[in-house]
Amino acid sequence: MLDLRLTRAARPAVQLRRLLVAAASAGTGFLLLSCLGYALKRPEAAGSAALRLAWCVVPVAATVYLALAVARTDPGTRPRPGLSAIGLGPARLMAVSALVTALSTTLGSLVALSLFLHLRGDLTGLPFDGAGASFLAAGKSLPLAATLTLLAVVPVVATVAVALALRPSDPRPVVRPQRRYLPFVRQAGGPAVGGRAAGGPAAGGRTGEVEAAGGGGPAGKGTPAAAAPAGVIDPRFTSPSLTDKADDEGAGDTPAGLPWAVALVAAGLTAQAYAGRKPPTPAFTFTTVPTGAGLFLLGWLLTAVGLVLAAPGLTHLCGRLLQCARPGALRLLAGRGLMAEATRIGRPLGILCAVTAAGYAVTTLYDSPGRPFGPLSALGALVVAGCAFATLLTVAVETRQGRAETTDALLRLGAPATVLRGAAALRAFALLAFFAPLTLAIAALAAFPLTR
Repeated sequence: MLDLRLTRAARPAVQLRRLLVAAASAGTGFLLLSCLGYALKRPEAAGSAALRLAWCVVPVAATVYLALAVARTDPGTRPRPGLSAIGLGPARLMAVSALVTALSTTLGSLVALSLFLHLRGDLTGLPFDGAGASFLAAGKSLPLAATLTLLAVVPVVATVAVALALRPSDPRPVVRPQRRYLPFVRQAGGPAVGGRAAGGPAAGGRTGEVEAAGGGGPAGKGTPAAAAPAGVIDPRFTSPSLTDKADDEGAGDTPAGLPWAVALVAAGLTAQAYAGRKPPTPAFTFTTVPTGAGLFLLGWLLTAVGLVLAAPGLTHLCGRLLQCARPGALRLLAGRGLMAEATRIGRPLGILCAVTAAGYAVTTLYDSPGRPFGPLSALGALVVAGCAFATLLTVAVETRQGRAETTDALLRLGAPATVLRGAAALRAFALLAFFAPLTLAIAALAAFPLTR
C-alpha cells in the first residue's frame, strides 16, 4: 500500500514521464502483435514474418532504455535518510522502481492489445473500411499463448533491466592490498618497517635489529627519526587513499574509448562503401534482406556503436572548446558542466545521433514510388526516435537534479540566476552546433552507397 501511495503521489512531471514509457510500450506491443498478424495472414512467408519480428528488437531496446532512464530520475524512489527506519531501504526502493516500471509497461501493452483488437474488428467491427485487415489477420483467431508472450516481452525485459540497474550495492569500495616485493621488508596487509609487521608476528633476525637501531640507511648515524616503531606501516609504501585518487581523477577526465569509437565508425563506413560497389539484388527492404546485404547491416551496426561510444568523449571535447581563449565566467561554467557530465549526457546523445543517421539512411532507401513508407514502418520509426529524444530529455533532467546542490551553492554565493540559465543554454547550443553537422555528415556517408 505504501508503494502505491508513493507512486500515486508523484509530481505531474514524473507522471508524464511514466506515461511516455506507457506510450512507448504501447507502440512496441502493437508492432509485435502486427508481426503475429502478418504471420497468421501469410503462413507461407515464414521468413519474412521472422524478419519483421527481428526488426522489432530495435523498438524493444529503445523502450527499455527509456524506462531505465525514467526509473533513475524518479525522485520518489531515491534513497534518503530516515526511510530505512520505516522499511524503505535501498532494496525496497529498488522494488518500488521495478513495480512502477512494470505497471507502466503493462498499461502500454494492454492499450496495444485493445487497439489491435479494435482495428481487427473483434470489438465493434472493422474501422476505417477494413484498411487494417490486410496486415492484422482480421477474421482469424489469435493464439492466446503467442499473444500473451509477445505482450509480456516489454514489461518483463524492462522490469528486469530496472531491477538490475538499481540493485543496492555496498557503498564501501573494496580495497585490495598492493603487494610490493622489497628486500628485507616483511609485509602483512602492507610493508612494515622494523621487526614486526602490521598485525603479524615478529620478523626477527639481524635486519629487524638494524632497522630498529636506525642503522639501515643514510640517516641511521645517530638519527632517531629514521627509526619507526614496530608494527607501523611506512607511508612511502602504502597505496594512496581513495579520496586522493578521487581528487586526482576528478569528474571531468576524458572518457575512455574515443579512439576505438572512431575506429568503429571508420570501419562501419568502409564496410558500407565496400558493399555499395555491387548493389544487392533484389532491393533491400524491411521484409526482404538479400544475401548481399549482410555487409550493409554490419556497417550500419558498427557505425551506430561507434557513435554511441564516441559521444561521451566528444561531449568532453565540447566542454574543453568552450573554455578556450580566455573564457569568462559564463563559458567557464558551461564548459566545466559539460566536462563533468560528459559520460551521463554523451551516451543518450550518441544514441540519438545514431538513430538520426539511421533514419536518414532509411529515408533514402524508401525514397521511391515503388517502395512507400508504410504505416508500421512509420510507427516503428516514431517509437525509436521518440524514445531516443525522450531519453535524452530525461537524462538532462537527471543531470539537473544532480547539480541541484551546486546550483544552490552558487545562488547563495550571489551568482545571478540569469548566468546559470545562460550557461545551460550555452551548453545546449554547443552540443547542437557540434553534433548536428557531425551526424549529418556520417548519415550522408552511410546513405551514399544506397543512392548509387
